[in-house]
Amino acid sequence: MIRDFELAFIKLHILYHASKIEVFGIGLMEELARHGYSIGPGVLYPTLAKMEKAALLECEARTVAGKRRKYYRITSTGSLLLQEMKSKIKELHQEVMDE
Repeated sequence: MIRDFELAFIKLHILYHASKIEVFGIGLMEELARHGYSIGPGVLYPTLAKMEKAALLECEARTVAGKRRKYYRITSTGSLLLQEMKSKIKELHQEVMDE
């Protein structure tokens, strides 16, 4: 059950970071690790694919140093969702932290 909650937070982190700059798998794993999340490619890449399929992210594949790398950025749908989640996070934070 804990992993379900963490995955929701991970998705929010992905949307947030993809709203600031283009992101890619390894870079996201490193950034998420900075926030205390341990996520491997077997979870991250299917999550990115689902978020792309849901039109929250768009993907562009490029060749970098001879390797194919997928870069993700937030879509307008993803931006709207992120804004909605920010207000929900703010409300939840106030409730939980004001005890």
